[in-house]
Amino acid sequence: MSMNPSSFSPSQFRWSFDDGVATITLDRPEKKNALTFESYAELRDTFHSLKTTAGVKAVLLTGAGENFCSGGDVHEIIGPLLGMNDAELQAFTQMTGDLVIAMISCPQPIVAAIDGVCVGAGAAIAMASDIRLGTARSKVAFLFVRVGLAGCDMGACAMLPRIVGHGRAAELLYTGRAMGGDEALRVGFLNRLCEPGGLQEEALALSRELSSGPSAAHAVTKRMLVEEWHLDLVRAIEAEAREQASLMRSGDFKRAYEAFVRKEAPRFEGN
Repeated sequence: MSMNPSSFSPSQFRWSFDDGVATITLDRPEKKNALTFESYAELRDTFHSLKTTAGVKAVLLTGAGENFCSGGDVHEIIGPLLGMNDAELQAFTQMTGDLVIAMISCPQPIVAAIDGVCVGAGAAIAMASDIRLGTARSKVAFLFVRVGLAGCDMGACAMLPRIVGHGRAAELLYTGRAMGGDEALRVGFLNRLCEPGGLQEEALALSRELSSGPSAAHAVTKRMLVEEWHLDLVRAIEAEAREQASLMRSGDFKRAYEAFVRKEAPRFEGN
């Protein structure tokens, strides 16, 4: 059953929907958009529900104010964790991991607009996004080591090396140091640097560009970018051949050809 994106009413962040783009805004600017137990769970459930939300073609993830996300709230999460038993701690870490799984499993491309602080779990959800736009004042850090924890949190040891390379990922995870926007762009964590005042506009324009594309094909690209981690090259090429052949039977492929013949822009409908 398909969900209606206009009916979403989350309590832990702002949600808006327009022209195929859903915008999720982390909205605790006074705490640099720190996450709570409730916001982790609601983000997880929201990204999971996007699998059955046909009207959403792309997602823009951003933070209110001049920061993206400062990670888990020190007083509302880290403090309470000290009083939990083993089962409760496992449930929490599973939930945070499930948020990343929901993000990489939802079929829509996710564009993260990253200004200011982007650390800890905030860096992890930025990492789990498909495309990341930032500013020169962005500060990206995987801070887990700073609180005595390992870098293997929310998929960082699996995903970050694929983005910035093994050696650089190891350094970032062992030291917890911050990358500024220029370095994050240079090493490939950020796709583009924007002026702070233009970040949201550029991120929304990119989201709308993705939304106007072939959503079924985008979903296949996103899925295969993950699934092919586990395949050798020959099996990956064979899997891509099967997926592409299937898409060649789609209405979008036929409409794109007909539009080309008429010298018109194609109109994609996601089927």
